[in-house]
Amino acid sequence: MSAGHDFDVERVVCRLTDLDAGGARAFTIGGGDWPLRGFVVRAGADVRGYVNRCPHAGHPLNLLPNRFLTPDQALILCSSHGALFEKQTGYCVAGPCAGRSLRRVPLEVQAGFVMLADGVDIAALAETGV
Repeated sequence: MSAGHDFDVERVVCRLTDLDAGGARAFTIGGGDWPLRGFVVRAGADVRGYVNRCPHAGHPLNLLPNRFLTPDQALILCSSHGALFEKQTGYCVAGPCAGRSLRRVPLEVQAGFVMLADGVDIAALAETGV
Protein backbone atom coordinates (compact mmCIF):
# COMPACT_ATOMS: atom_id res chain seq x y z
CA MET A 1 0.00 0.00 0.00
CA SER A 2 1.25 3.43 -0.88
CA ALA A 3 2.42 5.77 1.85
CA GLY A 4 0.24 8.43 0.18
CA HIS A 5 -2.95 6.98 1.72
CA ASP A 6 -3.97 8.79 4.88
CA PHE A 7 -5.81 5.98 6.62
CA ASP A 8 -4.97 3.33 9.18
CA VAL A 9 -3.71 0.24 7.33
CA GLU A 10 -4.61 -1.87 10.38
CA ARG A 11 -8.29 -1.34 9.48
CA VAL A 12 -7.96 -2.58 5.87
CA VAL A 13 -10.05 -5.69 5.18
CA CYS A 14 -9.38 -6.12 1.44
CA ARG A 15 -9.28 -4.27 -1.85
CA LEU A 16 -12.71 -3.56 -3.31
CA THR A 17 -11.53 -5.32 -6.48
CA ASP A 18 -11.00 -8.51 -4.41
CA LEU A 19 -14.80 -8.87 -4.26
CA ASP A 20 -16.46 -9.75 -7.53
CA ALA A 21 -20.05 -8.60 -8.15
CA GLY A 22 -21.59 -11.21 -5.85
CA GLY A 23 -18.56 -12.42 -3.97
CA ALA A 24 -17.54 -12.81 -0.37
CA ARG A 25 -14.25 -13.25 1.46
CA ALA A 26 -13.03 -13.87 4.97
CA PHE A 27 -10.81 -11.55 6.98
CA THR A 28 -9.02 -11.58 10.32
CA ILE A 29 -8.04 -8.36 12.08
CA GLY A 30 -6.36 -8.06 15.44
CA GLY A 31 -4.16 -10.44 17.34
CA GLY A 32 -3.94 -12.54 20.43
CA ASP A 33 -6.39 -15.28 21.31
CA TRP A 34 -9.45 -13.36 20.09
CA PRO A 35 -8.86 -11.61 16.76
CA LEU A 36 -11.91 -10.40 14.86
CA ARG A 37 -12.82 -13.09 12.34
CA GLY A 38 -15.32 -11.81 9.83
CA PHE A 39 -16.29 -11.75 6.21
CA VAL A 40 -17.29 -9.18 3.64
CA VAL A 41 -19.91 -9.67 0.96
CA ARG A 42 -21.08 -7.68 -2.04
CA ALA A 43 -24.78 -6.83 -1.77
CA GLY A 44 -25.59 -5.06 -5.01
CA ALA A 45 -23.47 -1.91 -5.08
CA ASP A 46 -22.88 -2.12 -1.32
CA VAL A 47 -20.31 -4.02 0.71
CA ARG A 48 -21.46 -5.52 4.01
CA GLY A 49 -19.36 -7.01 6.81
CA TYR A 50 -20.34 -9.57 9.43
CA VAL A 51 -18.68 -11.48 12.25
CA ASN A 52 -18.02 -15.01 10.98
CA ARG A 53 -20.09 -16.69 13.69
CA CYS A 54 -23.46 -18.39 13.23
CA PRO A 55 -26.06 -17.23 15.77
CA HIS A 56 -27.28 -20.84 16.03
CA ALA A 57 -24.20 -22.70 17.22
CA GLY A 58 -21.46 -20.07 17.40
CA HIS A 59 -19.08 -21.57 14.88
CA PRO A 60 -17.83 -20.12 11.55
CA LEU A 61 -20.32 -20.09 8.68
CA ASN A 62 -17.88 -21.39 6.09
CA LEU A 63 -16.30 -24.84 6.02
CA LEU A 64 -14.15 -24.03 2.99
CA PRO A 65 -12.15 -20.80 2.52
CA ASN A 66 -14.31 -17.87 1.37
CA ARG A 67 -17.39 -20.10 0.81
CA PHE A 68 -20.10 -17.99 2.42
CA LEU A 69 -22.82 -17.95 -0.24
CA THR A 70 -25.46 -20.18 -1.76
CA PRO A 71 -24.56 -21.49 -5.24
CA ASP A 72 -26.60 -18.70 -6.89
CA GLN A 73 -24.85 -16.14 -4.60
CA ALA A 74 -28.24 -14.77 -3.51
CA LEU A 75 -27.91 -15.56 0.22
CA ILE A 76 -25.29 -16.13 2.90
CA LEU A 77 -25.17 -19.81 3.90
CA CYS A 78 -24.06 -21.46 7.14
CA SER A 79 -22.36 -24.57 5.81
CA SER A 80 -22.87 -26.55 9.03
CA HIS A 81 -26.64 -26.46 9.50
CA GLY A 82 -27.97 -24.75 6.38
CA ALA A 83 -29.14 -21.45 7.85
CA LEU A 84 -29.73 -18.77 5.20
CA PHE A 85 -29.12 -15.04 5.74
CA GLU A 86 -29.88 -11.94 3.68
CA LYS A 87 -26.71 -10.36 2.30
CA GLN A 88 -27.92 -6.79 2.82
CA THR A 89 -29.02 -7.19 6.47
CA GLY A 90 -27.60 -10.46 7.86
CA TYR A 91 -31.13 -11.48 8.89
CA CYS A 92 -31.72 -15.26 9.01
CA VAL A 93 -34.62 -16.16 6.72
CA ALA A 94 -34.42 -19.97 7.08
CA GLY A 95 -32.78 -22.63 9.22
CA PRO A 96 -32.21 -23.24 12.93
CA CYS A 97 -31.64 -19.56 13.77
CA ALA A 98 -34.56 -18.11 11.74
CA GLY A 99 -35.42 -14.64 12.97
CA ARG A 100 -31.96 -13.93 14.38
CA SER A 101 -29.20 -11.97 12.64
CA LEU A 102 -25.49 -12.07 12.01
CA ARG A 103 -23.47 -9.49 13.95
CA ARG A 104 -22.72 -6.56 11.64
CA VAL A 105 -19.19 -5.21 11.22
CA PRO A 106 -19.32 -1.51 10.23
CA LEU A 107 -17.32 -0.88 7.06
CA GLU A 108 -16.37 1.97 4.80
CA VAL A 109 -14.72 2.11 1.39
CA GLN A 110 -11.80 4.50 0.91
CA ALA A 111 -9.46 4.80 -2.07
CA GLY A 112 -10.54 1.39 -3.38
CA PHE A 113 -10.06 -0.39 -0.03
CA VAL A 114 -12.75 -1.98 2.15
CA MET A 115 -11.96 -1.00 5.74
CA LEU A 116 -13.40 -1.24 9.20
CA ALA A 117 -15.26 1.97 9.91
CA ASP A 118 -13.43 4.48 12.08
CA GLY A 119 -13.99 3.78 15.77
CA VAL A 120 -14.96 0.10 15.46
CA ASP A 121 -14.14 -1.75 18.68
CA ILE A 122 -12.41 -4.85 17.29
CA ALA A 123 -12.09 -6.55 20.67
CA ALA A 124 -15.79 -6.10 21.48
CA LEU A 125 -16.86 -7.63 18.15
CA ALA A 126 -14.36 -10.48 18.46
CA GLU A 127 -15.45 -11.47 21.97
CA THR A 128 -19.20 -11.16 21.51
CA GLY A 129 -20.84 -14.53 22.01
CA VAL A 130 -23.96 -15.77 20.28
